[in-house]
Amino acid sequence: MDENNVAKNSFKAWVLASRPKTLSGAAVPVVMGLSLAVSAVGWGGFHIVPAVLCLLFALVMQVDANFVNDYFDFVKGSDDEQRLGPKRACAQGWVSIRAMRGAIVLITALACIIGLPLIFYGGAELILVGVACVIFCFLYTTLMSYHAMGDILVLLFFGIIPVCFTYYIQTSEVNKLVICSSVACGLVIDTLLVVNNYRDRENDARVGKKTLVVYMGGRVSESFYLALGIAACLLGIFFLLDGHYFTFLLPFVYLALHIRTYKKMKRIGRGKALNGILAENSRNMLLYGLLFCMGVLADTFVEY
Repeated sequence: MDENNVAKNSFKAWVLASRPKTLSGAAVPVVMGLSLAVSAVGWGGFHIVPAVLCLLFALVMQVDANFVNDYFDFVKGSDDEQRLGPKRACAQGWVSIRAMRGAIVLITALACIIGLPLIFYGGAELILVGVACVIFCFLYTTLMSYHAMGDILVLLFFGIIPVCFTYYIQTSEVNKLVICSSVACGLVIDTLLVVNNYRDRENDARVGKKTLVVYMGGRVSESFYLALGIAACLLGIFFLLDGHYFTFLLPFVYLALHIRTYKKMKRIGRGKALNGILAENSRNMLLYGLLFCMGVLADTFVEY
């Protein structure tokens, strides 16, 4: 979407503030959990309503996290004129501070309304999961991303929690393959955070934002980025040992692209050109989710 001539608090401004390109990161773990559930219970035992609710909750929480990040990074002064990443709504004046505060309250409430019916499918314990999602949505930007803990939150809230609980709501159980899948998903999505922090490492260090990349430095972060994709695919060995060959093999197509993106990232090194790597990584991440789901469904078809 064109970022020129954006009227303040307009529909276009809010679309840009929601960062539509990041929504795949919220959708992938849920879809992975759903594909595993279909494999376990079949289409006859699959419940469409909680599936839709899980997906909507994840997407709305992602928008909420983006609004929170936009607001608090601007207030803290992290989004200044030296920032290399995509333009942000509050910093550019597309959305007023007052309007963003109101939107955060509204979107947080909407996420809670969407998520609440899930207790009828997964039990009252899901209330604690929802509360944790909301709390850490705020803590990520206001505290944890400034103290090198953002990657842990990605592993938890873009991997383990959404994959496992999406599966649990459909099946009332969680097994080792689901847990392995959730960790792999979290590692893949963390590559997006690593690229983002790698691009901003010098500015983050300047404003006191101590991300894991700032602590590791550029060279080690490049190796860490590569290792995340490799580790995610190697976790597929558990599927191979269980006789799920497609689920193991198909994600290696993702790994080939991940390695190519790593080489480009390493060659570029710094500057706004890394925004292209961010877009490429988002594509790779989405492809991983699709390949994984295709593998799970293919193995299910072969079994039948």
